[in-house]
Amino acid sequence: MYDLLVVGAGPYGLSIASHAAAAGLSLRVLGRPMASWRDHMPPGMFLKSEPWASNLSDPEGRWRLDAYCAERGFEARHGRPIPVGTFASYGLWFARNALPPVDERTVTSLQRCCGGFEAVLNDGEVVRARTVALAVGVVPFVEVPPVLRELSPVHVSHSSHHRDLGRFRGRDVTVIGGGQAALETAALLAEQGTRVRVLARSGHLRWNDVPPPLERPLWDSARSPHSGLGCGWRNWFYAERPGWYRRLPEARRVRVAAEALGPAGAWWVRDRVEPAVEVLLGQEVAVAYETGGAVRLETVGRGGELTSLDTEHVIAATGFRATCERLDLLARDVRADLLPLADGSPSVGRDFESSVPGLFLAGLTTAAGFGPAMRFVYGATFTAPVLVRGVRRRLRSGVPGGRIPVPGARADLASAAGS
Repeated sequence: MYDLLVVGAGPYGLSIASHAAAAGLSLRVLGRPMASWRDHMPPGMFLKSEPWASNLSDPEGRWRLDAYCAERGFEARHGRPIPVGTFASYGLWFARNALPPVDERTVTSLQRCCGGFEAVLNDGEVVRARTVALAVGVVPFVEVPPVLRELSPVHVSHSSHHRDLGRFRGRDVTVIGGGQAALETAALLAEQGTRVRVLARSGHLRWNDVPPPLERPLWDSARSPHSGLGCGWRNWFYAERPGWYRRLPEARRVRVAAEALGPAGAWWVRDRVEPAVEVLLGQEVAVAYETGGAVRLETVGRGGELTSLDTEHVIAATGFRATCERLDLLARDVRADLLPLADGSPSVGRDFESSVPGLFLAGLTTAAGFGPAMRFVYGATFTAPVLVRGVRRRLRSGVPGGRIPVPGARADLASAAGS
């Protein structure tokens, strides 16, 4: 039986595994390394975060993105976006160097067993471990608006479903959403000859500014410091102090996690969108149905005006929602013991342990607990060492039955003793 089973081999899973290996834990890592970056993002996309804020985490800080780029003869520079393909290759390089070999099989179900957990793999093998770190990324949590869910997959998809946009060349596509995924997808579609429009509820698009230089006058840095999530003290707090964020009242944590760093396009995609993509703002889809081999979208404007349009395909760039119910690889009884927050996401303690003893969570599932940084690669730097310390603490104390009360998770548990 392993000390730790890491389920998922994206930035969070690989970072956790690196710290766990350095701590001397017996370890198994399951999943295809960087799968969502390799399989769910088309060529031509770039990281929105700065290169220095896109490192995976190892204890010595040796396997950084800039070191990978330098090894290949180019510089990872502030203000120069990194191609998604380069970042995926960096993750594979990190996996080869910073942790034991990754088992690329996937977990189909995870349940409790005597002394810990057992995971059933896609070929039927069973792997047992005393603790588990669930780092499954964002793909299990795709959010498609209810109004679109009855459409055939021929006519609707999520932006994360596309490794290759080539099938839309010469067709008519409507992208729903106003964030980076929507705008960059629309730009790529337009550049390949697709007739594309963006439809968004907001009355205007938001664009991030060109980042200021890293080296600035002291007054400018003090007034608006750099952070892994952008400039400004609020972003600095979210990025650099997730442990403090967790001390905020639950209602505020949940609200900020949902609203902070809202939909916005990167500065470098603006000039690719504005001249080439039709943008319909202040419109919400009220009805969607298939007609004559196409989709008719009936929309309501902010003033109540009704319009409609026909399109061949709808791409919902409408984000992700990490709820307990969507963790369907967990056995039903395990999932039932997850304590949900107000937004449906699982509550976690100070070291990322869920209300199920020995089950640790990482990434998007913990954003309402530790803040918006958990929605980005940057959050892995905080998560990995803290979570591994929690695993070691749990291994020392044993894995009891029942459920761990998580302080602050619900009003009726506000007085529970720590996690």
